[in-house]
Amino acid sequence: MEMQEGLLRIDSFLAVTIGILVLFVGKRINSRVRLFQDLSIPDPVTGGLLFSVLFTLFYLIFGLVVELELRARDVLLVYFFTTIGINARAADLLAGGRPFVILLLITLGFMFAQNLTGIAVAGLFDLPAAVGVVGGTVSLIGGHGTTIAWAPTIAEQQGIVNAMEIGIASATFGLILASLMGGPIARFLIMRHGLTPSPAEAGENVHKDSRDDIQEIGLSEHQRAAGITHMDFLAAVLAIHVAIILGYVLNGIIGELGLKLPLFVTCLFAGILLTNLVPARLYRALGIGWPTRTPAIALIADVALGTFLAMSLMSMQLWTLIDLAAPIFTILAAQFTLAVMVTILVLFPLLGRNYDAAVVAAGFGGVTLGSTPTAMANMATVTQRYGASHRAFIIVPLVSAFFIDLANALIIPFFLQTFA
Repeated sequence: MEMQEGLLRIDSFLAVTIGILVLFVGKRINSRVRLFQDLSIPDPVTGGLLFSVLFTLFYLIFGLVVELELRARDVLLVYFFTTIGINARAADLLAGGRPFVILLLITLGFMFAQNLTGIAVAGLFDLPAAVGVVGGTVSLIGGHGTTIAWAPTIAEQQGIVNAMEIGIASATFGLILASLMGGPIARFLIMRHGLTPSPAEAGENVHKDSRDDIQEIGLSEHQRAAGITHMDFLAAVLAIHVAIILGYVLNGIIGELGLKLPLFVTCLFAGILLTNLVPARLYRALGIGWPTRTPAIALIADVALGTFLAMSLMSMQLWTLIDLAAPIFTILAAQFTLAVMVTILVLFPLLGRNYDAAVVAAGFGGVTLGSTPTAMANMATVTQRYGASHRAFIIVPLVSAFFIDLANALIIPFFLQTFA
C-alpha cells in the first residue's frame, strides 16, 4: 500500500483480500434481503456497488482517491474460464449447435442495432455520430478494454476530445445495468412460463431419478451434501493449471498466426480439449479423476468469478462520471430498453421458450451491456436458485468471449466510416 498526496494506492495482494471481503459482504446482504434474492442479483454486484459508493463518499469527504492494482484480478478471470472449459462435454457442445447459431446471429444483429440506437440518440442532442458509436458497441458490448483501445483513435480522427471519458462512463454504467437486469428478466420468464430444468430440453439422456443438479458455478444442494475432500480440491487445481499451461501455448501459436485473443479464451478452449480428447483412463492411470462438473471445480469457479466481479465493481471511480451530462444517460436508457425488448421478444422465443432460453436471457444482458464475466455471474445466480443449465454455460461464453470481439473489430470502423 502506497500513500501519495490525494491518492491511496493498494497493491494486488491487498486488493484481492479486499475483493474477498467485498464478496463476503455481498453474500451476507443478499442472504438477508429477500428482494435481492427474488431478483437474482449476484452477490459480488451487491458488495461491489456498495464499496464503490463508499469509496466515492471517501473521496468526496476526504479528497482521497483509492486506486486498486488489478493485475491479480485478471488471473482470477483466467481461472474462471478454464473451469468452464473443463466442464464442457462434447455432447453439450454438439447439442448447443442450433441455439449457439441463433444466439450468435441475434447478437450480431443487436450490435448493429446498438450502434444505430446510439447514433440516433446522439443526433437528438446535435452530437456527432461518433459519440453514438462510443455509446454503442465500443463501450457496451466492447466494455472498458475496447473503449481504451478505440477512444484515442476516435478522439484523433473524429475530433471527439472527450471520447475516453464518454466511453468509460458508458462502459461503467452499462456494467451496472447489465448486472441488475439479467436476474429479474430470467425470473420473469421462468415464473411466467413455469419453467424448470429438464434433461429432455438440454438434449440429455438422463434417467428420471438421477441427480441432474450439478452446477458449473457454485454448489447445488446435492454437491454441498456430497462434500469436497482435499484430493478433490488438489485434482481440480492441478487440472486448471494444466489447462492454463496449454492455453498459454495455444495463445502463442494463435498469436504467431496473426490473430490476437485474450488469454482466458484460449484457456477456455484448452479446458474443452483436455476434457473431451484425452481418454478418462489416462487420468485414472495417473491416479486422479478428471474433475469435470465436480463440487471442487464448481467451488473454484464461484470464488474466482465472484472475486473478479467484486474487484471490478468496487474499483469504479463513480465521481468521475458525474459531469458527463444528460446525453450519455439518455443513450444508456435507450440501450437498456433495446436490450430488454430484444431479450424478451426475440431471443427467448427463438431459443425455444424453455429453461435454457431463460438462463441464456439472463446472460444476454451481460453480453450486450456489460461483459462476459457479468453474463456468467447473472447466469450463475439464476442457476443456483432454479437449477443447472449446462448448454447456457457453453454457448454464451463462446459467443461473447470469441466471436463478439472479432465482429466488433469490423463493425466499429464500418460505422465510423459510414456515419461519422
